[in-house]
Amino acid sequence: MRSIWNGAISFGLVSIPIKVVNATESHSISFRQVHLDDGGRIRYRKFCELEDREVTTGEIGKAYEDADGTLIPITDEELSALPIPTARTIEIVAFVPAERIDPLQMDTAYYLAANGVPATKPYVLLREALKRSQKVAVAKFALRGRERLGMLRVVDDVIAMHGLLWPDEIRSTEEVAPDASVTVRDKELDLADALMDTLGEVELTELHDDYREAVEELVAAKASGELPAAPPAGERAGGKVLDLMAALEKSVRAAKVSRGEEAGEAKGEEAGARTGESAEVTPLPSRRSARTAPKEVGGKKSTSTARKTAAKKTVAKSTAKSTAKSTAKSTGQAAGKATATKSTAKKTAAKKTTAKKATGKKAAAKKATPRGRASA
Repeated sequence: MRSIWNGAISFGLVSIPIKVVNATESHSISFRQVHLDDGGRIRYRKFCELEDREVTTGEIGKAYEDADGTLIPITDEELSALPIPTARTIEIVAFVPAERIDPLQMDTAYYLAANGVPATKPYVLLREALKRSQKVAVAKFALRGRERLGMLRVVDDVIAMHGLLWPDEIRSTEEVAPDASVTVRDKELDLADALMDTLGEVELTELHDDYREAVEELVAAKASGELPAAPPAGERAGGKVLDLMAALEKSVRAAKVSRGEEAGEAKGEEAGARTGESAEVTPLPSRRSARTAPKEVGGKKSTSTARKTAAKKTVAKSTAKSTAKSTAKSTGQAAGKATATKSTAKKTAAKKTTAKKATGKKAAAKKATPRGRASA
């Protein structure tokens, strides 16, 4: 690996000569711009506005543009002569726990290699001190024309440095946070936890760039004169999910199935946290579309359609019969109750009539007895 910067780490009074190399590399596929008519390359050329001619790289320098458009030339020698301690030195300013560093500040990563045999001992000393303290070093350094912030940590047996953005380069989150207030239920959190547990962990070394591989296969196929392979048909998403619970349940079930577990086990574990029915939307034809649907003209109906129609008629007949029987039964019971009520009323009236007649006879007999005694 070629070094991009040579300098030293300033560790108190200890100076460690080091070489800086890039710790990462890009594997993305780059494309060239071409003329569609003839396939010719499109190139960008550097022209001088005053002389109206193309210039070489050696003729190009730096300049600062003032507010009024004036260009102030700045040379590399003038930049390197600036009186700043970090011009050729990575100056460690503090040691802090790694949790203190916001991942948003992380930038390009570099490896720091000991530059020469005399640098080996202090290099190993700093490396082991970082390991034992379980801290990271915050440092300042100058690279590519500006001073930067960095973080030193140990990766395997090497000191790595991450370029950090300055705190004022991190934008505020006020304009990004949701405006509406949302309440998350405990059952929704339970399902989210279940989904996280089901997805589990992954070996980052097993992840790869699927898009880059697909582009490489496309390029190879076209280079050999073959037709590109048709992409596999992916599963289409079903109906729109109405609520978050349904989405979480489906995600847990899909994750368990993808890991080799049976779908039944996944459904059983979700049953305790479920709160509603399935939330998939099934599109139904509207009344208007049903009325305006064109009828078939000519031809015979299919066998499946005829069977469905016959089955519907049979169900309708059986339903009508059962309804008629239940109606007749309830009507008979009501009529029987009415007849019994009428007979009871007749018996009561007869008893009252008999009682009245008997009372009348007794009264007549009492009146007749005194008259007989007087005549005697």
